[in-house]
Amino acid sequence: MTNIVLHGQPVQLPDPLTRPDGTKVTTAAQWKTTRRGEVLELFRANIYGRAPLGRPADLKFETQVTPNMMDGKATRKLVKISYSGPGGAGAINLILFVPNAVKPAPCFVLIDNRGADQIDAAREKKSPFWPAEQLIERGYAAAAFLNSDLDPDKFDNFKDGVHGIFDDPHKPRPADAWGTIAAWAWGASRVMDYLETDAAIDASHVALVGHSRGGKTALWAGAEDERFALVVSNDSGASGAALARGKVGEHISNINQNFPHWFNENYKKFNERENELPLDQHELLALIAPRLLYIASASDDAWADPEAEFKSAVAATPVYELWGLKGLSGELPPVETPLHEGAIGHHIRNGKHDLTEYDWARYMDFADKHWQTKR
Repeated sequence: MTNIVLHGQPVQLPDPLTRPDGTKVTTAAQWKTTRRGEVLELFRANIYGRAPLGRPADLKFETQVTPNMMDGKATRKLVKISYSGPGGAGAINLILFVPNAVKPAPCFVLIDNRGADQIDAAREKKSPFWPAEQLIERGYAAAAFLNSDLDPDKFDNFKDGVHGIFDDPHKPRPADAWGTIAAWAWGASRVMDYLETDAAIDASHVALVGHSRGGKTALWAGAEDERFALVVSNDSGASGAALARGKVGEHISNINQNFPHWFNENYKKFNERENELPLDQHELLALIAPRLLYIASASDDAWADPEAEFKSAVAATPVYELWGLKGLSGELPPVETPLHEGAIGHHIRNGKHDLTEYDWARYMDFADKHWQTKR
């Protein structure tokens, strides 16, 4: 076990570097070949569930291109990413702006959980939730898709969306079957499938960004899909970046009662029993290593618990250190004091639960710093 202090109380966490037989992982090679798979399997079995497939064999892309958007600074691509399965067909409608001055461009992908008006492809409505013009100005491609393209954010007995397309309706649903968060994460990987085919995109430098439930999704997608070079969790809180043990605000029981479709059935066994989990969320963050990770919180977001998010990143740091990388240490920093030196970035924004231009600017600052020699 690993000991930390959270909200002034001692908390014991599972040690991400200790295998089930008690042996310690001491090298990056051991993590990659043995321990990483064990931890990933624990999350599939107990929380997020397992997707029944990876890339569909019939995945295809249809693209509409509009040059000279944003006063001639960007090219817009509307990409229909389509697929089919035993239960029918589905599609992700990706909006992508590529800077005309940078080719190939690194890219930020937003998982949009707040509706189509936040990611207006015509740019008649501009939202701070997705400041595409600012990304273009900084030399980044700006991509976004709606989580609802994959699966509705409601309990529908897993009949709609990708569950209805790929799950077998004639078999009982397993207790470790994928939930809605995992379905959205699966969609992020299909977006990555497309980006790898676009010569205007530097697919080796793609950042995946999510806010709140989208942040939970980004972390799980980044854990399962190592092609994402930077994973950004914005106010993801419980069952995202924040530790379950010792957390204040939202707990596992709140999530499973209010959003019974997000996670697998096994997760409900841990309602009010966080200390019985065989893992904790710092191990989810550790699955991103050695890639870049950014954890952001908001000062007034007690429900998400900024300290539990920060201490989770601190507890994931020993895994990053296997590669000689710097993570996070110490106590929760002051508001709007970004930490960008190591492979794990962090800031607390002043204000409420939201994704703002301040947050986006810090994510770009972090990418500038760590990708500057690779662009």
